[in-house]
Amino acid sequence: MSSALDRILLVLCLVSLLLQMTAGGGFREWCIADEQTPDEDLLKALDWACGKGGADCSKIQVNQPCYHPNTIKDHASYAFNNYYQKFKNKGATCYFNSAAIITDLDPSHNSCKFETVP
Repeated sequence: MSSALDRILLVLCLVSLLLQMTAGGGFREWCIADEQTPDEDLLKALDWACGKGGADCSKIQVNQPCYHPNTIKDHASYAFNNYYQKFKNKGATCYFNSAAIITDLDPSHNSCKFETVP
């Protein structure tokens, strides 16, 4: 009995995964700031991402769609994700010296859209 139930659960999990992949064109993931990271560390990583890292941070500037909420965590999340999406197919990671994590929940809000690249 347990073996049949295990097989059914396995099939249901596989079907669920396939539906997620086909519904969104594949798994979507975003790179965001880890809430447990101190602001000082996030700021260092944010400065790197927007500088040497090559992220496009124009949307987190004043009067731009991702400026609000005006917090280091929110700005870092946008910059980390922009960098990660831009360079992940060239080997980039979502690490930022342990300041970032991967999520499958879209962090977009209001007019601020976080991109995702397959």
